[in-house]
Amino acid sequence: MNCIIVDDEPLAREELQAIINEVSDIEVSGKFSNAKSALNFLNSNPIDLVFLDIEMPMVSGIEFATQLAGSTLVIFTTAYPQYALKSYELDAIDYLLKPVDKAKLQKAIRKADAYRA
Repeated sequence: MNCIIVDDEPLAREELQAIINEVSDIEVSGKFSNAKSALNFLNSNPIDLVFLDIEMPMVSGIEFATQLAGSTLVIFTTAYPQYALKSYELDAIDYLLKPVDKAKLQKAIRKADAYRA
């Protein structure tokens, strides 16, 4: 399985990649600071899973997930608990609060893998 990370915070992107590398064999194919760059990448690169922040400039993670429309699995990683219900309305695999807990991330990845099977 491969993924991308979309988060406007550079440190959050690096920390999430480190945890992904530690708890799974998922290939991180790209890291993006905004949804527009990620969408451009997705237009020419098939990706199984997107780790997605919600509060970002220009296009929010919620808007971005809406644009994906079920074509790619989404796990939200955010500091904002108030968007959890909306994320599940968008069929997100999971909703993880920052700082991301390794065990919860591992469980979310297993859910994504099972969903793909």
